[in-house]
Amino acid sequence: MNMKKAIVVGATSGIGREIARMLAEEGCCVGITGRRESLLRELEQENPEKFIVKAFDATLTEENSRHLDELCEALGGFDLMVISSGTGELNETFDFSLDKPTIDLNVAAFTNVADWAMRYFQNKGSGHLVAITSVAGVRGARGAAVYNASKAYQIHFLEGIRHAVTKDQLPIVVTDVRAGFVDTAMMKGDGHFWVSTPQKAARQIMDAIRKKASVVYVSRRWRLIAGLLRILPAALYYRT
Repeated sequence: MNMKKAIVVGATSGIGREIARMLAEEGCCVGITGRRESLLRELEQENPEKFIVKAFDATLTEENSRHLDELCEALGGFDLMVISSGTGELNETFDFSLDKPTIDLNVAAFTNVADWAMRYFQNKGSGHLVAITSVAGVRGARGAAVYNASKAYQIHFLEGIRHAVTKDQLPIVVTDVRAGFVDTAMMKGDGHFWVSTPQKAARQIMDAIRKKASVVYVSRRWRLIAGLLRILPAALYYRT
C-alpha cells in the first residue's frame, strides 16, 4: 500500500478498530481516535510503534480541528482518512432525545471531520477520504427514519465531494463504503441476514482502499439489495 500514514476516526471498536489493525499490519503509521481512551490504549499496545492515540468526542465539533491538527502534527502528515464512527437507535415513538445523538454524530460531526480532512488534502494536493455509510441510506425505514436519513446525507455529501474533486481534476479519492449488516454494537433489531464479521468487512474495505474505489458494498452482495430497494414501488415497500 502506497499510503504510509492514516487517521481512523472511530477506532475504539468494530470495523474501525479492524481497519486500524490491518493498516498497521501493512506498515502504516495510524492515528487512532474515539471517545474511549482505554480502548484506544488497548489497541495501541498491540503495535506501539504504529499507533498514535488521540481520544476525543467528535460531536464536540468546535474542538475537532484542534484535536485533528495535533494528531496530524504527531503523525507528520497523513495520506488516508477513514471515518468509521457512527450511531443510531430504533425510534418508534418519535422521541427526539433518541434521534439527536444520531444527528450530532452522523451528520454534524461527520461533516465537520470530513471538511477538515478535505481542506488538508486540498492544501497537500492529494489524499484519500474513506467513510462508512450504509445500505440503509438508500431508502427511509420505519423505526429508523433518522438513522437512514443520516446515511443518505452521508452518501450524497460524499458524492458532492467526489463531484468537486473530479471537476477540479484534483488527485483526491473519495470512497463511500455502503455497509450491510455487520456484527457490531450498531446492529439493532431482529431478523438480520447476510451478517458480516467486522474482520470480513474490514478486509473488503481494505481491498477497496487499494483499488481506490468510489463506491463499495460490504459485503459485496448487498449491492443487489440496494438495487432492489431503489426500484421497489412504494406500494410494495410500505408493506414490508
